[in-house]
Amino acid sequence: MKHKQITIPTRKIYLGELNHTPLGDLRFAVSTLGLVAIEWTQSQSRLDDYLRRLKAAVEPNQKVTRPYAKELVEYLKGKRRSFTVAIDWSTLRPFQLKTLKAVYAIPYGETRTYAEIALEIGLPNAYRAVGRANATNPIPLVIPCHRVIGKDGKLHGYGGGDGLPTKEWLLKMEGVMMV
Repeated sequence: MKHKQITIPTRKIYLGELNHTPLGDLRFAVSTLGLVAIEWTQSQSRLDDYLRRLKAAVEPNQKVTRPYAKELVEYLKGKRRSFTVAIDWSTLRPFQLKTLKAVYAIPYGETRTYAEIALEIGLPNAYRAVGRANATNPIPLVIPCHRVIGKDGKLHGYGGGDGLPTKEWLLKMEGVMMV
């Protein structure tokens, strides 16, 4: 009996870049399903490690990534309040997916606490795990983990750009008044 050879399609990831933004230079990755990752150039190795874990063919392609770059530029200039580009949610683990979808739903100019997100996803005691899911968010800015703050109303942790000053800049740009 002959066995039919099964070929698994190779996932392709296309790289784009966005230079000279108010937050510095960004690199991002897009699959055929949507946005996969955004990272600051100074953390390029983090992006490389993440993409390696996805076991996909990676190649630069400004044509494919142009619509994503356009929306990011508009957002960072304060001209866009929500994103319409697709997101490739398939790269996230189940808890991270649930958490980051709740974070994605936080409206522009608003914040939620880690505890509020934990409650929203039905796991009220998982606020630390919510924090970890945010810390490992592969798509900052578009999945707005900068909108998640501490129960005390203060900023706690941000891994993108220059850390907390970047989080503060993003919130101020969105018109959020911090205590």
